[in-house]
Amino acid sequence: MSEITPLATTAPSPEADIVAALGKRLIVLVGMMGAGKSTIGRRLAARLNMPFVDADSEIELAHRMPIPDIFETYGEPYFRDGEARVIARLLEAGPAVLATGGGAFMREETRRRISEKAVSVWLKADLDIIMRRVRRRADRPLLRTADPEATVTRLIREREPVYQFANLTIASREVPHDKIVDECVDALHAYLCGGAPGVAGAAG
Repeated sequence: MSEITPLATTAPSPEADIVAALGKRLIVLVGMMGAGKSTIGRRLAARLNMPFVDADSEIELAHRMPIPDIFETYGEPYFRDGEARVIARLLEAGPAVLATGGGAFMREETRRRISEKAVSVWLKADLDIIMRRVRRRADRPLLRTADPEATVTRLIREREPVYQFANLTIASREVPHDKIVDECVDALHAYLCGGAPGVAGAAG
């Protein structure tokens, strides 16, 4: 009599667990300019096999002009209203990793929508990290001031108490991007699934 060998089963990956637990929700990255939301977001989306969407890029598409020009032509309040509308639309579009602009999460209506439709992750970066990164680019409307470092310091002071409402916080620092992505995956898995990756409630 021949012996039947049971088929080997493959445990779900933490990435698959996260996607399953999200359902129709998104992962929304919040934080200061220069925190790495777009860079980390693209890598995290690839890791989870989800679409990546950059809210700033979508705003530029909707207005058919770069964000600095929107600020200059129409002012920040107009930009913030358009930003809120674009994010509201993106949150209805189904699962994705969404990177938002630094000021988006400050709007109470947007925070409420994100809490209903997504899991939010604050990429927290210190002043020196932010300044090192933003100095490489000239497309930051809020930094077109006589003292950009003082402006960033003020924005951090104003915004960090609000960013703390995010579901998860990950330190953005000068380490390989994939390390930050690993930490995002670990935190998302613990938040959404609990237990060891792929085995709910298993001992670590």
